[in-house]
Amino acid sequence: MARHGQAGDTAPATEQAPRKLDPHLDRYAARTEGMTASEIRALFAVASRPEVVSLAGGMPNLAALPLESLATQLSDTIAEDGQVALQYGSAHGVPKLREQICEIMALENIQAHPDDVVITVGSQMGLDMVTRLFCDPGDVVIAEGPSYVGALGSFTAYQAEVVHVEMDDDGLVPSRLEEALTQTAKQGKRVKFLYTIPNFHNPAGVTLAVSRREQVLEICRRHGVLVIEDNPYGLLGFDGQVYQALRATDPDNVVYLGSFSKTFASGIRVGWVLAPHAVREKLVLAAESATLCPPTLNQLLVSRYLSTHDWMGQIKKFREIYRERRDAIISALEQHMPPGCSWTHPDGGFYVWVTVPEGVDTKAMLPRAVTARVAYASGTGFYADGLGSRQMRLSYCYPTPERLKEGVRRLAGVLESELELVQTFGTVHNRLTSGPESPSPDTA
Repeated sequence: MARHGQAGDTAPATEQAPRKLDPHLDRYAARTEGMTASEIRALFAVASRPEVVSLAGGMPNLAALPLESLATQLSDTIAEDGQVALQYGSAHGVPKLREQICEIMALENIQAHPDDVVITVGSQMGLDMVTRLFCDPGDVVIAEGPSYVGALGSFTAYQAEVVHVEMDDDGLVPSRLEEALTQTAKQGKRVKFLYTIPNFHNPAGVTLAVSRREQVLEICRRHGVLVIEDNPYGLLGFDGQVYQALRATDPDNVVYLGSFSKTFASGIRVGWVLAPHAVREKLVLAAESATLCPPTLNQLLVSRYLSTHDWMGQIKKFREIYRERRDAIISALEQHMPPGCSWTHPDGGFYVWVTVPEGVDTKAMLPRAVTARVAYASGTGFYADGLGSRQMRLSYCYPTPERLKEGVRRLAGVLESELELVQTFGTVHNRLTSGPESPSPDTA
């Protein structure tokens, strides 16, 4: 952007001032080399405009929340417990909320003690703490391919190497996991843990088959690898089914991450880690060094909500909302997308994972899609190894069914134009660097 000349300004008014190099460049820690800002963040500033249908961000739909009741509960929390709510608290978390979290996890057959629950500022903090505790530079983390962008950002920030394992419609493929662990061992590398989202996967939208769950756990036990189970969507199955958690089967080798962001409100920023007892104390110490303590007011509000509101009934409403939107986007994909495209069929959660025909690069196509007033999350951000250029994640949780259908119609038009370019000029190569980026609400 050209700048206007001012007194003392030596640069011509029609020229852009040269960008200054970062004067602190030689002072940063080596681990910051892997910390990269999203190259599409500027596009999402445009995508937030009302005329753009955003199928990109995973923002929960809060329209069904009883806001008047929550306002009363918040007022009561401050009036009755203000001296506690507005004061410093324990890094471990509010005891009553930890007890309630154990009751919630019991729905997934987890038997846990409140002492082994550590409250976090969202599950992203839990991911970061677990990675900080276990990963030295050069250690290997096994993750599904694709995987949650926020997790990849944490792994990269701590200089861990990410090795992806293939998924299919039934989730993580056990034989591929075995191969990956065997191969890394032959290379003399240390695998610290498997990171997995078994239920209603972000971004793939698939669920790990029940028949595979014990296989995955057995393979990890045999190779001495910890399992990090990230389960923010577990109660949002459209048929009401709640899968037994991996943690319920193998409590000694699974660290469980949970969150209220998808089942209550993301802005509250309350999540938790359930860890084996020996790990719990180090998590508390890590939490103290990161935040000193999670916000007590937020925890007390969540606790009061769970005590006074029909929160299971609320989750049922969310399921109905998201199921309606899932049906709308699948119907639109079937109606509008050109031949050669395929997509997953989620039975819960927020996302559909779409594969486009050979030759199309979804990251290179994204600016043209935003120009056509539709946005999505390109697949390359969900891989650490440059894959995903033929994939995109479509989020159906926030727009209305009508907006979802219109967004897919626009997207299909952009894709058809892209295919015409490919047929005329050949593959459209992506000129942007691929790989994990810093997490943001745009790619949550």
